Amino acid sequence: MKDLMDRIAAARAAGDPDALVALIPYARLLGIAFRDEGGELSFRLGFQQGNVGNPHLPALHGGVIGAFMENAAALHLLWREEAGRVPKVVDFSIDYLRPGRPETLWARCDVRRQGRRVANVGVRAWQVADGAEREVATARCHFLLSGP
Repeated sequence: MKDLMDRIAAARAAGDPDALVALIPYARLLGIAFRDEGGELSFRLGFQQGNVGNPHLPALHGGVIGAFMENAAALHLLWREEAGRVPKVVDFSIDYLRPGRPETLWARCDVRRQGRRVANVGVRAWQVADGAEREVATARCHFLLSGP
């Protein structure tokens, strides 16, 4: 675990979000990327055909959307040094607002409350259509930051 935390700290110190994503196998599998835009983190899930859950609409699989949002929240905590270890999900609640079209999905997170052991993170996911952001889902995540 110490080696992993050292590698996470090195990715932050180098300012290399891709190196941080590379340390989380599922985030890497999904194809998650993010960038720090003047203190605001933007997460991106590029479209992959394997992420389509309903080929008749077509629409992104709800589980993929949820996994993207959960990983975005964990990466947010790791990048901002708000977690002393890899955050563990305690609770995750998602509201699906509309189907995710088969294209890039974006997300932003905000830490709503953080203590020494637990953090509450809100996540908003959207897609861009006709120059406007269309919200696809919102989520609330509770993470355990440290433990006994």
